[in-house]
Amino acid sequence: MIDYQRDLNPAQYEAATTLEGPVLVIAGAGSGKTRTIVYRLARLVESGVPASSILLLTFTRKAAQEMLERARLLVRHQDMPGLAAVQGGTFHAYAYSVLRLFQPQGYGRNLTVMDSHDILAALQHCREELKAGKGDRSFPKNQTINGILSKSRNKEMPLEELIRRDASHLLPHAETMSRMAESYAAFKREKNLLDYDDLLFAFEEVLRSSPEALHYCRSRHRYIMVDEYQDTNPVQARIAGLVAGLAPDTGSGLTAGLDPVPGDSGAGFSGNIMVVGDDAQSIYAFRGADVRNILRFPDQFPGTRIIRLEENYRSTQPVLDLSNAVLEHASEGYAKHLFTRREGSVKPNIVRPMSDRTQAGLVAARIVELTRLYDPGDIAVLVRAGFHSFPLEVALNKIGIRFRKYGGIRYTEAAHIKDVMSFVRLVLNPLDFTAFTRMAELSKGVGAKTCLKIYQLAVAGDAAALAKAVSRYPDLAGDLAFIDASRQMQAPPATLLSGVVEHYTPRLEVLYPDDYPRRLQGLEQLIQIASAYSDLDMLVADLSLEDPARIDEEEEKDEAIVISTIHSAKGLEWAAVLILDLVEERFPSRHAMVRPEDFEEERRLMYVACTRAKEVLELYVPASVYDRGSGGSIPAAPSPFVRELAPGLYVELQEGYTGGLMEKKAAPRVRTTAPAEPRPLPVPAEDTDAPGALGQGQGPATPPSQCGFCRHKIFGRGKIVQHLPPDKYRVNFPGIGLKVIMAAYLSMED
Repeated sequence: MIDYQRDLNPAQYEAATTLEGPVLVIAGAGSGKTRTIVYRLARLVESGVPASSILLLTFTRKAAQEMLERARLLVRHQDMPGLAAVQGGTFHAYAYSVLRLFQPQGYGRNLTVMDSHDILAALQHCREELKAGKGDRSFPKNQTINGILSKSRNKEMPLEELIRRDASHLLPHAETMSRMAESYAAFKREKNLLDYDDLLFAFEEVLRSSPEALHYCRSRHRYIMVDEYQDTNPVQARIAGLVAGLAPDTGSGLTAGLDPVPGDSGAGFSGNIMVVGDDAQSIYAFRGADVRNILRFPDQFPGTRIIRLEENYRSTQPVLDLSNAVLEHASEGYAKHLFTRREGSVKPNIVRPMSDRTQAGLVAARIVELTRLYDPGDIAVLVRAGFHSFPLEVALNKIGIRFRKYGGIRYTEAAHIKDVMSFVRLVLNPLDFTAFTRMAELSKGVGAKTCLKIYQLAVAGDAAALAKAVSRYPDLAGDLAFIDASRQMQAPPATLLSGVVEHYTPRLEVLYPDDYPRRLQGLEQLIQIASAYSDLDMLVADLSLEDPARIDEEEEKDEAIVISTIHSAKGLEWAAVLILDLVEERFPSRHAMVRPEDFEEERRLMYVACTRAKEVLELYVPASVYDRGSGGSIPAAPSPFVRELAPGLYVELQEGYTGGLMEKKAAPRVRTTAPAEPRPLPVPAEDTDAPGALGQGQGPATPPSQCGFCRHKIFGRGKIVQHLPPDKYRVNFPGIGLKVIMAAYLSMED
């Protein structure tokens, strides 16, 4: 027999051996979540539960296969039934298995599931039929339209509202995209097709409309387990409730209008369902994940048993202490406190570079030091957005440190970076044929043959023939004139780059209409890189330095450090983790202060980043950041997630004028009289239930008749400058500047 008490800690044991009723397992980072699920699978079959009545839902087929294989190995030498009959896989795979037997209304038999190529082909058909975007180069590509339609469905948000929130630059096309969405839906139904998202909504519709289908699912699978529940979207949560036997009278609204299923025990029956996840690691709202699913699970399933896995097997206690502190100021969530029995007493470092420009050099030097202690593959640099790592990539290439990048592409591989650098290279070397070709082919109507002809005329110095040849291509003529003028100016590299970016931006909007705002941020990073150079040829050389021996083989991964966005790092771990750019408007991102739910997701991102570290954790907080407008650096406010940390949790290191780091001693605390308790700031009536609102329960309120002072738990005391209906205020915080803050985050002083 399996010795569960020996193999599992007390919380894991409780989770693995609780087999009946609704169970919510809050699995903290590194707490052995997969091990717990594996042992529960074994316990179920050991207890006589038929394997065929177990359903394991995960977010990837690979995850389900790994869990089932580990469970099979666990029970292989035991005198008990196997697990071959367990149905394990994704929500989508499970939905399709049922839809093959019970067709959704309006569809015939033999449904076909579309792949990505089919989806794009169907959208192209609808586009041509509606003449959508015809002759308009700013109209988004089909791939982008598909992504927006998918996000709208998964978030269950009207398409125009989603575009306004997440892709406002595409608002002029919102109406046309809505018509495309209607045409696309009609096309699928007419052709008996389902795309990836349809599988879930069609499955839910079948469960709601067909008692036979609902009874089939409930009677076949009496024990349901859902992994990574914090990543479920609303329809997945509703499906879990329906299949688990959620009774119509629970008040959730999930099963309204459904007749009771034969065999249900009546009012309040919740089924045997265990969901496993961590609300503090819910970071995929942009994909449609809704953290409220896991927060409301006990309300959805009355009588839920909540089990917390808090013993961590990954990190040292100092790393966990800082990670725990990140969550202390969260507006909602399950209380948890990670602890470990691992040895290790080295506190995390908070490193304060003088600027984001010097940050790259400090991090590169630190990586060199860390490679003396760890394999390169056990060192990771985490960033909020992929383009934030561009300066570091340049610094690493200069000293020959190889790296792998997850999330975002290398600056040397980004098309818009290559476009801009083709102009720069031609300023430096007008005979650079590769650069000339890339620059010329940005112009409409210029192909390879035309490009070669014009290049040869330019090299020959035949001004009259060149002028005649380019007269047919006004865009190219303008580009050549711009390059000539830039060559004569002999401006510093950063000034030159700024001019090139300004010249190129209209082209950027045409060439990359789908995401040009994000690409423009990457070009801002390129200007920042250039600001550290006085010689253009050195800049071009450093940007071109990259080891041609790329690391593509899995067995070579230990030869390179990792640069990753935090989203791509979830589920991974490294001995040493360095987190960059912990300043306002970078982390949290500049958009996160508008809505409380976005700010809280940024906090969870910070928590995920910190809990990736096993032994070494370093947070980099530059004192200033490059400002393109002034051409220099401006002061940066440290991230609120850093400002909230108690000094005893970390060692603070500060960069000196000589470039070295010195430990900064904490100033002695001075006792002050506590300020008067602030009164709540009025919250507009429609937002009195906003998450984290300080004015809840006060009823309708109106904005203050005159601007006064308020307090914010992160930024401190500020002066209200303007009310922005319905629920925001523009506030000036001394030393920080103007911020637009939701009323739910502010309290008014008397």
